[in-house]
Order: sequence, then C-alpha cells, then structure tokens
Amino acid sequence: MKDVLDFTHESRQARVVFRPGAATSATGGEAAALGLRRLLVLCGSRGTATARAVADSLGPACVGLHDGARMHVPVEVADRAVEVARAAGADGLVAVGGGSSIGLGKAVALRTGLPLIAVPSTYSGSEMTSVWGLTEHGAKRTGRDPVVLPRSVVYDPELTLSLPVPLSVTSGVNAIAHAVEALYAPDGSPLTALMAEEGIRAMAAALPAVADAPDSLEARGRALYGAWLCGSCLGATTMGLHHKLCHVLGGTFGLPHAETHTVVLPYALAYNAPAVPDAVAAVARALDTHDAPRALRSLAERLGAPRTLAELGLGEADLPVAAAQTAGQAYANPRAITTEGALTVLRAAYEGTEPEFPET
Repeated sequence: MKDVLDFTHESRQARVVFRPGAATSATGGEAAALGLRRLLVLCGSRGTATARAVADSLGPACVGLHDGARMHVPVEVADRAVEVARAAGADGLVAVGGGSSIGLGKAVALRTGLPLIAVPSTYSGSEMTSVWGLTEHGAKRTGRDPVVLPRSVVYDPELTLSLPVPLSVTSGVNAIAHAVEALYAPDGSPLTALMAEEGIRAMAAALPAVADAPDSLEARGRALYGAWLCGSCLGATTMGLHHKLCHVLGGTFGLPHAETHTVVLPYALAYNAPAVPDAVAAVARALDTHDAPRALRSLAERLGAPRTLAELGLGEADLPVAAAQTAGQAYANPRAITTEGALTVLRAAYEGTEPEFPET
C-alpha cells in the first residue's frame, strides 16, 4: 500500500475453536450452537479414520460419512456429494481433512446452501475463506460466495500429528503463499498486512520444528496457528500471479496442489518483487533474510520439498500452454503479466534456476 490510511477492510471471520482434542470434543457443540441436527461428514479416502472419529463424536446427529473428496474438486465429485447430502436429509456439513475435503464441503454448500463446519487436518487455509473451486473439462474455475465460508472452524493440532513430514512442509509453504500474495493484494489493509507477516513468521519457524519432531504437539500447534493467519489473509484479499499459475497447473495438468504451490512461490514472488518492494521487505523480515525469494526456496529445499515442476510431472511442452492460459485470465497483479512473462516464470520453476527476474 502506498498510503496505509487509504484502504477498505471487510471481515467475515468464522468462529474459531483452537485446542488439542477439539475435533471430537468441540465439533458437536459447534453444530448444536448452529442449531444443526442432521450432519453429513465429508472427507477423502485417506482421512476416513479421522473423519469417522469426528462422526462418532457427533452421535445421532451424524446422518452419514461420505469419503469421496478428491484434489481440485472435480465437478462430478461435487455432484455426487450433493446427491448424498440431499438423500440423507442433511441440514449441515462437517468437512474433515485438508483442502480437498473442505473444498468439497464448500462445493456442496454452494449448491445447497447448507451451513459448513470445517475441521482441517492440514495447513491449507481454505477453511478461512469464502473461495470455492471446481474443476471441469481440464480447467479449474474459482469464485467467492459467503455461503461457502465455514460457520465454525475447529482447529485441533492433534489431527496434524499423523500428517507426513513431506506433506506438512508443502502444505505449510502453501499457506505461506496466501500471506505473501496478501501483502501486495490491491484490497489489502493494515490488518491483513499484520496477519500476513506474522503468519509467514510463525509458519516458517514451525516447519523445521515439525520436520525435526513430527510428534511435537507444540510444533504442530504453531504450524496450525500460522495456517490460521495465512488462511485469514487468503479470505480477506484477492490473490495474484502465484495462485493463478497454480490453478492452471493443478486444474489443467493435474499437478499436486501443495507441492505445486511450494515450487512456484519463490519464482512468482521474485517476478513481482520489482513492483512491490515494501511487500518483499515484509516477507524478508518475517523470514529474517535479505533475499525473500531465495529464502523461501531454501526453506523448502532444506526440508526436502520438491524443487522443480519437472519433478512434479509437468512436461516441457506444457509450459507454453500453461503460460497462455495464465496470461489469458483477468486478475489483479502488481506486475503486468504477458504470455512471455508467465512463460519465463514457469520455465524457471520447471528447471529450478535462481528465482530472479529483473524488471525490464
């Protein structure tokens, strides 16, 4: 922001419960407070055991468990979940798991108007936003609607103890990406800037601790705290180049969500850096560095995360297609995006070269 006294801030925060054991001890109470008596629990196939524990804690208020969530929320998957919710006579939804599960919950809420409770088990941050996404015919489209914003978010660090370290790392960097882009969003505010810098600082400090001691409830709790702040930034601001690149790479080419965010982030920030020196300085402060893009890449590399888009399965022939799709979308970004510019970022992320793009 050029003038911190010139901004608009709109807050649509959900109620947040944050404590170990809350998934099974607090979710039922949150549902009751909302007047919900027939809850459908949603999850992915790998999170069924955790979701079952939450479902059991709801007792007779749970009318079913649907484990059909998939990455990037294919429209046919959303259609099936809507059918299940209607057949069960659900009056509310409980999404348990990562971004895929919460994304499915949002897709059902969007179609049915049912209130959503989110119980996240990763650091994706989706639970704090009114952003929904659906993938159809190889393209991912997103939108914002207040109906999909969870009414209550139950953060339980114990749920993240079983999250493998590699996924913990990429999920955490994915969260950092939300805060990074919030720092140069056109609709940012002093409050989101504070949350963003603290969110980056908290997550960047927590991830090495999680990698060193995956069973540390304190480290997991600190990472989940960072995810909450970073997700709140995502919910309050408009995302730019980084998120558009990742949506194209995920929706069109099927690249894994968190890993793609982890690889792309240093390059997207480096590309935008000449246009947003104050935002880059804030990221650098949070990371205690003089070179924010390199520090982000170093953090991920040091913790064993993928370094290139090639490692994630993108083909070199896919780069021009992805660049054209990215440049063809209308979105706010501090530095103008052309097909050539998008291709430059994608090629650097594909090859793993130094994240540096001087303004021309």
